[in-house]
Amino acid sequence: MNITLVKDTDTAQSTEIKAADPQDFRKIYDATMNILFKVAYKVVNSEEVAEDLVHDSYIKATEKEMVFPSINDATYWLIRVVKNAALNYVKRKGREAKAYQKALYEDTRKVDSGETELLKAETAQKAKEALEQLPDNLKEVLVLREYADLNYKEIGQTLGITEGNVKVRVFRAREQLAKLIGEDDVYLS
Repeated sequence: MNITLVKDTDTAQSTEIKAADPQDFRKIYDATMNILFKVAYKVVNSEEVAEDLVHDSYIKATEKEMVFPSINDATYWLIRVVKNAALNYVKRKGREAKAYQKALYEDTRKVDSGETELLKAETAQKAKEALEQLPDNLKEVLVLREYADLNYKEIGQTLGITEGNVKVRVFRAREQLAKLIGEDDVYLS
């Protein structure tokens, strides 16, 4: 599946894109549906739920009458909205499953210690802060690779760069993240 972001080739002619405008909404939808679905599906692992989450993100953009400087800005905003909604959905389903198990008096849950939970939270926060410190060209390839689960070729087509350049940028982004986070300070498990 090929996914491409629309490139603003002529900034003098580029205009704001309004999510509430039916023509602009169609442009946003056509440019982002596939990538948003991939992001949501990767997190929730259900086509039906992923589709609902993506459509909810479009509704949110329309109801808030969002205005974006470009299609790419709309894409990145919608990716964040869909990713957060998908993560919240997974958390909610996890809580529901725990409540169901508790109702059945089956205590087979794995309980992490308070220290483990704290370490996990600190690691997630460090990773998020480090990602924000990366230059935009490295951050965008890493987001497309890790969150959108695109392969190198798809990322290259999306950004208009070679597959080799994508590999180099992903390597450099991961290398810089490791330096920013400090590998000894990361809790994995």
